[in-house]
Amino acid sequence: MIVGIDLGTTNSLIAAFGKDKPVLIQNAVGDFLTPSAVHNNRKNGILVGQAALDLLTTEPQNTAARFKRRMGTNGVLQIGRDQFLPEELSAFVLKSLKADAEKELGETIEDAVISVPAYFNDIQRKATIAAAQIAGFNVRRLINEPTAAALAYGLHAKENESTFLVVDLGGGTFDVTILEMFSGVMEVRASAGDAFLGGEDFTDCICSYFLKSLGYEEDGLPNADHARLRALAEKIKQQLSSSPTANGVFVREGTEYPLTISRTLFEELTEKLTRRIRLPIQRAISDAQLTPAQIDRIILVGGATRMPVISNLMTKLFKRFPEFDLNPDHVVALGAAVQAGLLERHKALEEMVMTDVCPFTLGHDISRILSGPNDLETGIFAPLIERNTTVPVSRSHIITPLRPGGRHLAIDIYQGEAPYVKDNIKIGSYNVPIPYNPKECENVDIRFTYDTSGVLEVLGTVVSTGVVSKLIIERTPGQMSPQEIKQRFTALERIKIHPRDEIKNAALIARLNAEYENTLGQQRQSISDWLVTFEIALKTHDKREIEAARKAVEEHLQFLSGSNAFE
Repeated sequence: MIVGIDLGTTNSLIAAFGKDKPVLIQNAVGDFLTPSAVHNNRKNGILVGQAALDLLTTEPQNTAARFKRRMGTNGVLQIGRDQFLPEELSAFVLKSLKADAEKELGETIEDAVISVPAYFNDIQRKATIAAAQIAGFNVRRLINEPTAAALAYGLHAKENESTFLVVDLGGGTFDVTILEMFSGVMEVRASAGDAFLGGEDFTDCICSYFLKSLGYEEDGLPNADHARLRALAEKIKQQLSSSPTANGVFVREGTEYPLTISRTLFEELTEKLTRRIRLPIQRAISDAQLTPAQIDRIILVGGATRMPVISNLMTKLFKRFPEFDLNPDHVVALGAAVQAGLLERHKALEEMVMTDVCPFTLGHDISRILSGPNDLETGIFAPLIERNTTVPVSRSHIITPLRPGGRHLAIDIYQGEAPYVKDNIKIGSYNVPIPYNPKECENVDIRFTYDTSGVLEVLGTVVSTGVVSKLIIERTPGQMSPQEIKQRFTALERIKIHPRDEIKNAALIARLNAEYENTLGQQRQSISDWLVTFEIALKTHDKREIEAARKAVEEHLQFLSGSNAFE
């Protein structure tokens, strides 16, 4: 079976295509959403998901989250006494999802369709594939997140012909895609986005405001206190989605600090972020050669679109209300499962066809001679595959060295829309071997092939000899070789990971510790008592007694959350 995975910045999900529709798979604690967080303690091993997220507030030095934003970089994260690449941390999350799916489906799962932001570049996409391989998955396809969402909606209303605009604001990335649905065909017309804009940035705005209100600089709090303040900011952001004001209490060194923010102030604080959302939308509509009036449906995807500031923005731009027919947290995973069903040629999807596009322009650097052989202009961007070209696509053109006598032709590959490479994103450097010719310049035919997973292959053909080289990327941070992926896979297998059956207990203990940190007085004492009661139950190793104790503690925590509800 092929599963569909939404590997998110904040949360991740896994789904499979059932008898006639995609079905989400629950994790060990009974939720569909698995927080993309990893906790490392050499004594107890690796924890993934809700337990790790709760430990982020009490042991930030041993916990990592939001590492998706670092995918494809060589930035190493120190967690406890160990160091991990972003791909390895993502692999822990994927391995946890894999265990959940195998438990639910009763079979070994190896093949997966994994969603990525439409604006992820080639390095980030290959890093995602590497993470999946480390976790033991064979990636059958990467699918752009807004395209996956549209697939879920297209299945939901496949008899209708319409033009979709999918606005996907997740925890760490923003994408917008325009699609047309007709006669069982879903065609992507245009995509745009911002790989460094998401709901986490809106949380950061609240956190920065609270820091300023408390009289601290951005780095003025110890890590543990800052983690708890940011967790409170996230809760308050969520409350603002259903209330015009939200209040909370930040506890530090035995002192309570009441904090409050209004929805109006929140919109003012995040005005720069909402401005960044407008430009990709305008670009996508322009590239699709449409007008706002020609958009039939505006679909909001990603948990961050629950913020009224986003739905209000869409209403103002398009003069109509956006749709929330499907849960915005779930829809990408459901769409990935639909794509998995298509790959399996599921009979319920026989009449569905999907096309996609390359969301950004791909090209390389060139130089040109101006007034004389020594008067060069360098760093010019030469587009080869333009943005919103239907994929798979292959394009080539001839490159001529400036002077004869070389043995290699160096090429730097870029993604972007600016005329000079300094303003675009470098995604690789290549060397094409050419025969030594002191008299004439050896022309090289450079071919870019961009596949349906959004992965770029570069071929170089020496025109005079016909020799073809599959170019190997060089000097690019974050690129893992097949051998390195194999080594990481072996290393991960040796790391102790909490068994799935223990995750529920570890998650509850982590939550109790987090609640204890952020309360005082009688509430703190009550939480301490519950923690002791639950740990006594754990020592009995009696599953029924542990289950009863867990349910009792969860009821107490639910009552506590209700008594602390924001006004």
